[in-house]
Amino acid sequence: MNKKEEDKTTFGNKHYYHHTHTEKMRGKKLLWVTLLNFSISLVQVVGGIISNSLSLISDAIHNLGDTSAIFIAFLAGKHAGKKPDAQKTFGYKRIEILAALFNAVVLIAICIFLFVEAYKRFMQPQAIKGGIMLTVAVFGLLANLISVLVLQKEKSHNLNIRAAYLHLLGDTLSSVAVIVGGIAILVWQVYWLDPLVTVIVGIYITYHTWGVVRQTVDILMQATPRHIDIQEIKQSVETLPQVDNIHHLHVWQMDDEQIHLEAHLNISQDLSLSEAQIVRHSVETVLKDKFGISHITLQIEYKGCEDNDELIKSS
Repeated sequence: MNKKEEDKTTFGNKHYYHHTHTEKMRGKKLLWVTLLNFSISLVQVVGGIISNSLSLISDAIHNLGDTSAIFIAFLAGKHAGKKPDAQKTFGYKRIEILAALFNAVVLIAICIFLFVEAYKRFMQPQAIKGGIMLTVAVFGLLANLISVLVLQKEKSHNLNIRAAYLHLLGDTLSSVAVIVGGIAILVWQVYWLDPLVTVIVGIYITYHTWGVVRQTVDILMQATPRHIDIQEIKQSVETLPQVDNIHHLHVWQMDDEQIHLEAHLNISQDLSLSEAQIVRHSVETVLKDKFGISHITLQIEYKGCEDNDELIKSS
């Protein structure tokens, strides 16, 4: 093995080790956050029952739902690392997308439940023990803040982590709102603040979680990523020498990181295979460098399709 090949192998091993180590760290963080949030839920259930606070009980249900969702994210992350096989030739990365969608839908469903319970409390206000409510809410805030900080750096690298992070962020804001409500109830006995806080937090969480739902559905539907312009790809590729046109073009995401492209590439001359390979390499370089597309499949043609003026067509 020459030095260049050895360097390449060494780099590959380092990359694999770094990727594996990063995935393990994400898994450990998710598991740790799961255990912490489960403890929050137990404390809040007990505190909510004793204090008769809807917002505290709702926050406990919210936390319990989030705990389950984060645990699912942990399990999904472990399965996503499995190697492709004869049945799952693309591997198991889509498990993370399915889990992220499930997490987001569960969170929205919990918010709807909170809205219904809040309406009931608006119609029939009930006395609340503000001191207990406030103490438990402070505990929940501290625990949620720790969890948010644990996942802060990971949320931009993985859609599933982002969904879990949004869960925790919602819990944190919910705890702040409950604390404010607890202070007001303790001092002025304004019991209607309890359901009001529940509604405000629920609206905020639903608004932000909808983005995760939309993105995961786009990925599962193999929609073109929102930051990718198909026409711009066509124009960029067709400016290259010896490229006549690109058609039957499809761009989609395998997960939140990997973008795939397949297309027919019509060349302007009847080139040899080795010459066509050079043209293909030039096209792939443009697609990778300009558009960040990592997995590219091109069918090289010379006057191959009669309908090659069509940009997109089902194969």
